[in-house]
Amino acid sequence: VRQVYGFCFDDTGRVLLREDAGRYSLPGGKPEPGEDAPTTLARECDEESQITIGPPRYLGYQEVTEDGQPPYAQLRYAARITAFLERRPDPDTDRVYGRLLTPLNKAPALLNWGIDGLLQSADAVHAARELGLDPTTEREDTWRN
Repeated sequence: VRQVYGFCFDDTGRVLLREDAGRYSLPGGKPEPGEDAPTTLARECDEESQITIGPPRYLGYQEVTEDGQPPYAQLRYAARITAFLERRPDPDTDRVYGRLLTPLNKAPALLNWGIDGLLQSADAVHAARELGLDPTTEREDTWRN
């Protein structure tokens, strides 16, 4: 496992996407030595998007192959956002990323992950419902800056 990412939901069921120069991603990143996947996700959510999350639910993994390198796994989780913190730069990049809250049905197109994004979003719908949220209700996009 090289990376951990999360579908993080606000109280209305919208998912948070990190925006960087017009490109979108889920919050997440690489585990630090000795760190388990849920701890990695919580730390990355704080560092990149300045949010805290409740206990994450495992969704699955995606096998990634890049530039002829051996494949590796990216884990996917779903979690409920428990707080939005004051904005500050990511300690790894010294950049402050945009925080877009968008309905889950819009996320696959923004993430540009093709069929994999659609399938992962479908799994995230079930996880959001287990978290007591309805991610299928149509809502407006909101920037949390």
